[in-house]
Amino acid sequence: MTPNSLWFPHLTPNDSDRLRLFCFPYAGGGTLAFRSWLDYFPSAIRIYPVELPGRCFRLQEPAIAQLQPLVREIARALYPYLDKPFAFFGHSMGALIGFELTRLLRKQHQISPIRLCVSGRCAPQIPPFESPIYHLPSSEFLTALRRLNGTPSEFFENLELMELALPILRADFAVVETYSYLREEPLSCPISVFGGLQDPKTTVNFLKAWQAQSTQDISLHLFSGDHFFIHSDRNEFLKLLVRDLQQSIFESSIQNKNIRQLKLT
Repeated sequence: MTPNSLWFPHLTPNDSDRLRLFCFPYAGGGTLAFRSWLDYFPSAIRIYPVELPGRCFRLQEPAIAQLQPLVREIARALYPYLDKPFAFFGHSMGALIGFELTRLLRKQHQISPIRLCVSGRCAPQIPPFESPIYHLPSSEFLTALRRLNGTPSEFFENLELMELALPILRADFAVVETYSYLREEPLSCPISVFGGLQDPKTTVNFLKAWQAQSTQDISLHLFSGDHFFIHSDRNEFLKLLVRDLQQSIFESSIQNKNIRQLKLT
């Protein structure tokens, strides 16, 4: 596999793509988390899940335990595929990745996704209100994982699987729990925010606080589930995600049409 195909193992760019949706996983997740989404999206929106080091095809690589180095690596690999309109989606850890990647692309290349979609994550400027767990002894770390309700019970019963996955999970939690927010100008793209009303890791007000990160009005969607409502409320969640992305495709096409008309006058 080429270096870029390691990051995007399911990426087959097509000139007919109207929108490329790059998806970033939650802690411990990989591209498989997005496989079941394919049937929910119209042909105009192509999903490109991002495979982080340390999992699936990249199992032999060490996981990256700091957000900024991880985002820089993703930006380097991603840039050649941003020749079409694109958007980002991330859940929990993935939301932070998408947010900081959007800011980095603005700095480095003066480009932006047509929409940033964040899920299960407080606005980045909100200080942490939970104690970090990435450094805890294994038994306490696993207890904390159980409380989040997103790890299959089979994982906790399989010692071999746990031994394989724990370094990845610790690194991913370190990415989130050592993150340090730096204030910058708000983003110019719209932000869709998704959250679970029973999620212990956030609150409605902390989700609404994403408004400070965009010059445009955010779209806030709330579900009855917990931190992993993207699974328990999948149908409704994906319907709203697709709707927001289609709205951005429409708005982007209108904007591009107006730009072309201005150039002709």
